[in-house]
Amino acid sequence: MSSLNLDDFTDLIERPDGGVRRDAEARRERQIVPPGALGRLDDLGEWLAAAQAAVPVRTIEQPRVVLFAGDHGIAELGVSARPAGTAAELVREVLEGGRPVSVLARRLGVPVRVIDMALDCAPDALPGDVTRHRVRRGSGRIDIEDALTLEEAEAAFRAGVAVADEEADSGTDLVVLGDVSVGGTTAAGVLIAALCGTDASVVTGRGGLAIDDLAWMRKCAAIRDALRRARPVLGEQLRLLATVGGADLAAITGFLLQSAVRKLPVILDGVVVAACALVGQRIAFRAPDWWLAGHSSGEPGQAKALDRMALEPLLDHGVTVGEGAGALLALPLVQAAAALAAELPEKPEKPEKPEAPEEPEESGALEDSGVLEKDGVLENDGVLEEDGAQAKDVPPEKEA
Repeated sequence: MSSLNLDDFTDLIERPDGGVRRDAEARRERQIVPPGALGRLDDLGEWLAAAQAAVPVRTIEQPRVVLFAGDHGIAELGVSARPAGTAAELVREVLEGGRPVSVLARRLGVPVRVIDMALDCAPDALPGDVTRHRVRRGSGRIDIEDALTLEEAEAAFRAGVAVADEEADSGTDLVVLGDVSVGGTTAAGVLIAALCGTDASVVTGRGGLAIDDLAWMRKCAAIRDALRRARPVLGEQLRLLATVGGADLAAITGFLLQSAVRKLPVILDGVVVAACALVGQRIAFRAPDWWLAGHSSGEPGQAKALDRMALEPLLDHGVTVGEGAGALLALPLVQAAAALAAELPEKPEKPEKPEAPEEPEESGALEDSGVLEKDGVLENDGVLEEDGAQAKDVPPEKEA
């Protein structure tokens, strides 16, 4: 019996600050570029402000790529274009700078961290900082056996929580989250089909390195068989991860939930991360408010999971390579949104209208009408008036 109470995450995870988001929207309306002119960048800037609880939003200064790695026993059935147990080779290439994610990260100045959870290689084959969280060597073949024991699933989940805490404590302000695995998309398909209540064929894709039709049919059959084993444990998310997930998937789920607890925004990569996010949503329904879907990988399972969580991908460039590369391409877009929200000036305030002139006094009114007063006698255009009567040429009176 697991000692981990996943229900605690429901209470620990809060939504991003709605009041701050409204303040960010009001500030956006005051900026010199009309609201809506920047398209989705406006929404991203306001989302970041709410996540950071800061107006103006802080620019993204310390992003990091975090990749969880593992081998899956289901790859023995030929469901992947790569041979089973070869994920360690991909990890070495990432560390040596030869994978797409490495090139992009180097260009963008973003550090990459790889965590081995269940690679099928000797622990000393990779650096210690990569392998220190390892739970086991490879995960079980999920069509006929559990991927992990319940204890291993809990250990992997806790490792993901610990990594999230390490990133938050080190000052990381945004994470690009991905996976490095062989057979991982098959396990992800099982989780998504189980949680969305759909058939295997609906979620079966062709993987990062595309498989042919025969391999696709084997993959579809493997997901169908594993799905039968997943349905009885749908109500227990940790047991679900142990039954048809894997150590890397359990760790990603823990990482996602703890990142939401720590209010650390995350950009999701492909179908494997999307499947873990879907499990995380089942555990804590507010958690997806802290995540962005980086891109559409073309995997039908990813599209199904993102639709269920109401997350719209930022990019759709047809990137299927995995390993966080597609999500990393979305990072400059998020950084641009933060910079625009923070640095665009506000419109100058309009000057106040001048006050209306005071009404003239009565004497002035008389002057303005052309009427002059002389010695108590009103003079109007040469006509004198006295005692209200008009003076006329009257001959002088005769002497008496």
